[in-house]
Amino acid sequence: MSNEAKSGLQALLTPEESVVVLIDHQPFQFANLHSHEPTMVVNNAVGLAKAAKVFDVPTILTTVLEERGGNLIKGLQDVFPEQKPINRTFINTWEDERVVDAVKATGRKKLIIAGLWTEICVAMPAIQAAGEGFEVFAVTDASGGASKEAHDMAVRRMVQAGVVPITWMAVLGEWQRDWAREKTVPGVSEVQAEHGGASGVAFAWEMQLLATPAGSEA
Repeated sequence: MSNEAKSGLQALLTPEESVVVLIDHQPFQFANLHSHEPTMVVNNAVGLAKAAKVFDVPTILTTVLEERGGNLIKGLQDVFPEQKPINRTFINTWEDERVVDAVKATGRKKLIIAGLWTEICVAMPAIQAAGEGFEVFAVTDASGGASKEAHDMAVRRMVQAGVVPITWMAVLGEWQRDWAREKTVPGVSEVQAEHGGASGVAFAWEMQLLATPAGSEA
């Protein structure tokens, strides 16, 4: 990624330029997830997927050896019930031509990746795609590794290769960008309320206050 692509307004994400690839959020991978609390990764990955749906961002689901590692977790599959995940044998997603062809078919160059594990199934495709002209963003809190060290070292390695680390709510914020874009505000608000943790609670409180007549008793 060039220095020009790393800074300035053009470095921020837009829905029109983005494509999401969600990699191997499967039972086997979650069983050895120790860098994060697993329910948080589930929450964040599903939140990211729902955000992508709100903004009509193409999203590609992929698994590895699902007959052994398990099907994609239900929360993600439920966001895209009509989509059958691409089931790979390649550890490196970017070596599977079906995935690469699906990404290239969108015509988009800002590639947003999240998956398990960070040190293997996120880092490998992220580093390769970054070397092939894509602006790659790794969603670190919707990903996780076999240990905190494994996750952290993977993020450092990806950064050295030009990959941008980002969190799922930062992706959501960059896609929305302006609250005057009213079309997506209801969807964003719903995703934030369901998956935004304290931010979702604060939003619900704000809505309560806005709906409360001035001077009413608590």
